[in-house]
Amino acid sequence: MPISLYDSFARRLRPFEPFDPARVTMYLCGPTVYSYVHIGNARGPVVFDVLVKLLRRHHPRVVYARNITDVDDKINAAALEQGVPIERITSHYTAVYHEDMAALGIAPPDVEPHATEHIGQIIAMIEALIAGGHAYAAEGHVLFDVATYADYGRLSGRDPDELIAGARVEVAPYKKNPADFVLWKPSTPELPGWDSPWGRGRPGWHIECSAMSAAHLGETIDIHAGGVDLQFPHHENEIAQSTCAHGGATFARWWLHNGMLTFDGAKMSKSLGNVERIHELLKRHPAEALRYALLSAHYRQPLDWSDGLIEQSVRTLDRLYGTLRDLAGVAAAPAIPADVEAALEDDLNTPVALAAVNTYARQARQLLTEAPAPLGHEARAELAAIKSALLGAGVALGLLQQDPEAWFKQVGGETVDAARVETMLAERRSARAARDFARADAIRNELASMGVTIEDGPQGTRWSVAKS
Repeated sequence: MPISLYDSFARRLRPFEPFDPARVTMYLCGPTVYSYVHIGNARGPVVFDVLVKLLRRHHPRVVYARNITDVDDKINAAALEQGVPIERITSHYTAVYHEDMAALGIAPPDVEPHATEHIGQIIAMIEALIAGGHAYAAEGHVLFDVATYADYGRLSGRDPDELIAGARVEVAPYKKNPADFVLWKPSTPELPGWDSPWGRGRPGWHIECSAMSAAHLGETIDIHAGGVDLQFPHHENEIAQSTCAHGGATFARWWLHNGMLTFDGAKMSKSLGNVERIHELLKRHPAEALRYALLSAHYRQPLDWSDGLIEQSVRTLDRLYGTLRDLAGVAAAPAIPADVEAALEDDLNTPVALAAVNTYARQARQLLTEAPAPLGHEARAELAAIKSALLGAGVALGLLQQDPEAWFKQVGGETVDAARVETMLAERRSARAARDFARADAIRNELASMGVTIEDGPQGTRWSVAKS
């Protein structure tokens, strides 16, 4: 079955056909590294991590780029506020971002271009725009002349005047049109800057992505992805400047936009102060539960973030890992089931894929309950097929990749001291053998105070911990 993806530019679902089947190219707008990123910033990287995995299963080579914006006015403001060099801000928060993404099971991109490493390419693209009559220099600035690009506003589907009226645009006397956006701006001595034909300065935000994408993926790319909040002005401006700089060549053949995370129905954003920082969430909850929650709704729809959503994800993963733990004696290799693959091929329908995963788990639990012990050959073969599907679906979704026992021995985002728990359980066994039930109950209560739950069974005592 071919992959179908909803193209925001065409406003319809389209079968995915790369320009070059031997080299699929994809670009995702990355972070501006001036602070901790919030969980809303992780939705795109998590969802499109699943897409990249899917593309790699269909095509021999995928080149995936996710940039780092390390020159920006927000970075300058953070450095000034903290009284530290700008490079300290960008290097620290880039490292933190990498840690957060790795914790969420997001594979690194093939290419991670930094804006400051592409100043030459940025200047060259601006020069091409000026030469083509699409940009002009004014008072140390260089601006894109929106009036020279007839399709401006097509991605957003609204009239340019309407877009401009609804957005915050900088009104400046040196602009021909209020909608004209900055490609290059002058830097004062305390700000980062580079020599250019227009004086010492630094690039505007939009031109950075266009130049980095062209440098590593080519003038025309297959997929450009990002949050729906970037459609205007960022992606609209990228299309305009890239198309004009490259003689009318299509910039991106597919535009994919993930919906926003909301908090009690309101958009999650730093400006509103209703953000949940990934770095803090990881201290309180298992990273895999956060990933599961981010995949629980279709990527194009809004997702309301709450403690309840995380708790539900934890409980679901408890059941899934519990099933895998019960299947520990069944040998099986991961194989992505056809229904999970088909769901992902259908515009990354992760809710349908997750529903299939939970169906497999229910089937396994039912069979384990109904099959006589010891398991016969037919039941074992059926369980092996189900376990293979569970593990394979986990590979496709970036879930169920850890040992089940390790999952049950986490508390919050950390692993408990397993050696201490095992010592206490050994002491409890000794107390029970000596019929010192008061001591055995005291140990159980002490373990409970640590968040550890124990379950006595025919195979011995199992323990797990509360994770949220």
